Amino acid sequence: MVELLLLLLLLLLPFLLYMAAPQIRKMLSSGVCTSTVQLPGKVVVVTGANTGIGKETAKELAQRGARVYLACRDVEKGELVAKDIQTTTGNQQVLVRKLDLSDTKSIRAFAKGFLAEEKHLHILINNAGVMMCPYSKTADGFEMHIGVNHLGHFLLTHLLLEKLKESAPSRIVNVSSLAHHLGRIHFHNLQGEKFYNAGLAYCHSKLANILFTQELARRLKGSGVTTYSVHPGTVQSELVRHSSFMRWMWWLFSFFIKTPQQGAQTSLHCALTEGLEILSGNHFSDCHVTWVSAQARNETIARRLWDVSCDLLGLPMD
Repeated sequence: MVELLLLLLLLLLPFLLYMAAPQIRKMLSSGVCTSTVQLPGKVVVVTGANTGIGKETAKELAQRGARVYLACRDVEKGELVAKDIQTTTGNQQVLVRKLDLSDTKSIRAFAKGFLAEEKHLHILINNAGVMMCPYSKTADGFEMHIGVNHLGHFLLTHLLLEKLKESAPSRIVNVSSLAHHLGRIHFHNLQGEKFYNAGLAYCHSKLANILFTQELARRLKGSGVTTYSVHPGTVQSELVRHSSFMRWMWWLFSFFIKTPQQGAQTSLHCALTEGLEILSGNHFSDCHVTWVSAQARNETIARRLWDVSCDLLGLPMD
């Protein structure tokens, strides 16, 4: 009799988990952006906005009336997403522009076009990223994770910074990850040429996002521009496309993984919530300030990473 009950339970378990999935996700995603701020007349740039968290972030900002730029590598896919957002929100000011963060020429071209097109920029959300790529290099010879996730957004932010200052109060949101706890900045092996692990390379780049945010906040004090890093949670997205193992893990634990809409909440919280200026430079998870690793709190490493990044990108070290 006991064996029969156990067999029945095993047969029913997948169905029960499927039925309970919405409630499980709700329990695991306690953070919800509660801001009611509307954004008519505001201009926003979201990188990687043609899928996942970026798409949901862009959709919500468009819903609130902002003029939203979807900065995407795949323009064709971006156009389809833009039309979907326009239809869903009724906001026709959703624009797609080419941005390949693995190529500094593309980044500079995007910035040049945007600056010629717009007089203001109120919110920049550095959302795009790659994860667990086989070892490869960007068009400029940078290891792909550090090149796209850190250096690409570092350059983009630098090129748009004066416009953000002119539009103050304005905000910059950098999407990082809990994985930063496993990250280290190996200045002697920043490009992964001496040793490389795809998983750790992602972690290193996410640590770089937090260090960049903190150093940027320090440099922007008094400018009216504030910046925040966020951990969106474990989200069902295309980020794991390079890893069969991670795709399998995501499928296995799909009941416990956030939807892209849930994953976008902390980015939206940091972009929209009033009174958050005093927390510039902080790291957020589930719409609350959260703890970061000792490495992520190291101001010496943050300043050195800033200087090294400027040197790699040919930017002035001011």
